[in-house]
Order: sequence, then structure tokens, then C-alpha cells
Amino acid sequence: MDREDLGALFARGARRMMEAERPLLAAHGVSMWAYVALTLLARGSAPTQLALAEAMGYDKSRLIKILDGLEADGLISRAPDPADRRARVIELTPEGRAKHAAIQRDVRRVEDEILSVLGADERETLLSALARLTAGASPDATSDAR
Repeated sequence: MDREDLGALFARGARRMMEAERPLLAAHGVSMWAYVALTLLARGSAPTQLALAEAMGYDKSRLIKILDGLEADGLISRAPDPADRRARVIELTPEGRAKHAAIQRDVRRVEDEILSVLGADERETLLSALARLTAGASPDATSDAR
């Protein structure tokens, strides 16, 4: 039996996840891209606006609007980088860390619901394989799908 192409399976799976997450993100008052930014900042993997844009695979000039909203909501702070006055250092505020943790709990709950059709070993294998397959990959910088 011929299987479906991997790209089509990924696209349908990603679309299903995004559609399931969209209402809970809206309930928390953030967009998918804002949640991606909060997640990267929570991991400490993007200390500057430029590094964050690159890590997200998102246009740096369009990221400013997202960061403006997060800053206005008190979730992040931005300050000039002492090593490079042209750069801005971004940090999560305590409110930002709490908001990210609350959103992530809801996201994990949705993931658990979707993955409930799999056994524990299948879940672990899927998550491990996806992590390896996507290592080093970044989202399409021109896409607004998330």
C-alpha cells in the first residue's frame, strides 16, 4: 500500500496542532508568533532582537510589532545592549515567565489530547524522531501561518 507523502502528513499534523492551539493562545491574549518568541526567550536562546528573529525564522522588522505588544503587556523588557548600542537585549519579565508557563501548560494539555491515540512508547518515539528531524530547522521567514 502506498503511503501519504511525508510533507503532506507534516502539513496536516501542523495545521491540526495550530488550529487546536489558536483558541487557547487567543484566550491568553497572544498570537502564535508571540508564543514562539516567549518560548525562545524562556529557553534563553535569543538574547537580542536580531538573534530572536533569526531563531524564529521571522523577519526582524516585522518582529518589532510583536515585541512592542509583549512589552506593552509587561511580558518582556528591552534595553540597549551594553556591548553594541545598536542592538536591543530582550528579557522575559516575571509576568512573562508566568504567562509563558501558563500557556505552555495549556499547549501540553492539547498535545496530550491529540496524542492520546498513541501509546506511551509511540509518543516518546514520535517526539524523539520529530526533535531529530527538525534539529536546526527554522520556520519559513515569510510565512504568517503561525
